[in-house]
Amino acid sequence: MLIFPAIDLRLGQVVRLTEGDYDQMTVYGADPLAAARAFRAAGAEYLHVVDLDAARDEGQKNFSVIASLARDSGLKVEVGGGARNEESARRYLDAGVERVILGSAAVEQPELLESLANRYPGRIAAGVDARDGKIAIHGWRVMTDIPALAFVRQLPQRGVHTVIYTDISRDGRLEGPNLGAYEALADAKDLQVVASGGVSSEKDVKALAALKLYAAIIGKALYAGKIDLAKAIRAAEGGEKQ
Repeated sequence: MLIFPAIDLRLGQVVRLTEGDYDQMTVYGADPLAAARAFRAAGAEYLHVVDLDAARDEGQKNFSVIASLARDSGLKVEVGGGARNEESARRYLDAGVERVILGSAAVEQPELLESLANRYPGRIAAGVDARDGKIAIHGWRVMTDIPALAFVRQLPQRGVHTVIYTDISRDGRLEGPNLGAYEALADAKDLQVVASGGVSSEKDVKALAALKLYAAIIGKALYAGKIDLAKAIRAAEGGEKQ
């Protein structure tokens, strides 16, 4: 299993939210590139980036920062937030981003998701953010009635083979991931599952790796000093990529 350290961007700064609440935001630094390079020095290969401004429909304000991360960090960068049409997704890809994550657009514009996934094989992922088993969109502010696990399972039919599944109630709380959800997805065929939300210890990493997930994202636990990235990467090696 791979480990993706995370950088959430708000007005160019490295921040973390609790349960997606912009009013519960902690700023951890003003130099995203320095943070990314530190992750690379610890052994990371990938970087998970979320543009929180774009996720709230405020435009790709952090585009230049993300382009710099893709160009200069030495990491393979995946980006979520703000990809709401082909132009915005292609802009990220043209800047060197490895993979673009469609969240709200994946739910509201399934035809766009399918079109991009087929046009850019392997470079489009779906971001599924769930609370109480239902999907939330638009920066987690709008709840839908769409069952999250059922939505995830049909993604390969649309040509999407990577999903970032976040349990909102666990995000930023340092209380461990929702293992039940990932157990339910572990046998999904033709799908790389990335666990997100609550991963905060080597024990969490080993539990997810045992499910043979593709990857796990670690965010706040790194910044809060709850887990060492190099040790987490080694702990993840007990699992196999899908």
